[in-house]
Amino acid sequence: MLGKTANGLFWMYRYLERAENTSRLIETGQRIALTRLGDADEEWESVLQTAGMAQGFHAHNDELGKDAAIDWMLRARENPSAVRSAIGAARQNARLVRTALTGDVWEAMNRTYMGSEERLARRVSERDLPRVLGLVRQGTALVRGATLGTMLRNDIYDFARIGTFLERADNTARILDVKYYVLLPGMMSVGSSIDNVQWETILRSVSARGGFRMEYGGATQPRNIAQFLILDKRMPRSLAFCALKLRDNLGYLASNYGRRPPSLEMADALVRRFLTHDIEAVFDFGLHEYIEEVIGALNTLGRQIEIDFRFYE
Repeated sequence: MLGKTANGLFWMYRYLERAENTSRLIETGQRIALTRLGDADEEWESVLQTAGMAQGFHAHNDELGKDAAIDWMLRARENPSAVRSAIGAARQNARLVRTALTGDVWEAMNRTYMGSEERLARRVSERDLPRVLGLVRQGTALVRGATLGTMLRNDIYDFARIGTFLERADNTARILDVKYYVLLPGMMSVGSSIDNVQWETILRSVSARGGFRMEYGGATQPRNIAQFLILDKRMPRSLAFCALKLRDNLGYLASNYGRRPPSLEMADALVRRFLTHDIEAVFDFGLHEYIEEVIGALNTLGRQIEIDFRFYE
């Protein structure tokens, strides 16, 4: 396989995951803003920070507001990580690797792109926003479903999964990093309706609300939520699940090509260093400090994966 094909697959699926994650963050921002007693616009600053879009937003906008933040995250051409831009970048990468994709995957990608271009050609009203965000998630799920249902489990599939899980792990870590103060509430807010709603929005933002309730019922305790999103190996958006999948798929590539690239060693180290402790050890170390180190390790791993594409030529 050519390195540029591996790179195209990696970024196609990474951008798709980014589009879905951003749509979920927008929905989460709306929910949390409704619980704010003061200036709801402050919550959009934290949402922009979670998405890594705050610096670009302030460079192009004079004032922070809900409508401006949503438009920036959803469809602004100047924002390369906006939902519209991410889906467009995913389709561009899909075109570059067209021969590596099945017909079903290409058709799903094309349909998702054309649908997003139609719906995001103009500013989305608050009334239409839930429907548009739902359609974005349906589109990315369509591509993912076609991939799971029709792609041969070979190196092409491995590169697709590596892009997906690296982006997904980064998203979960960023949500935890920006919202860690909600997981460590002050005594005055514990058990309040606002406190409980904000906990639920964290779970909703990573599609974990249903799974969490199956495991813990209605006991939304901070340590339970952190345990579920960091260390639960059954939860498909937890840090543990994503890190293990990254290690597995990099391991499959190493086995197929007869080489162990540095990125596989780094993925091994990531699992051993951050995901072999219990949640009490995480809180003793400091949740914020722990997540910051995980984010740094994921960024370093992502850069190394791209360097290591030369191993698969």
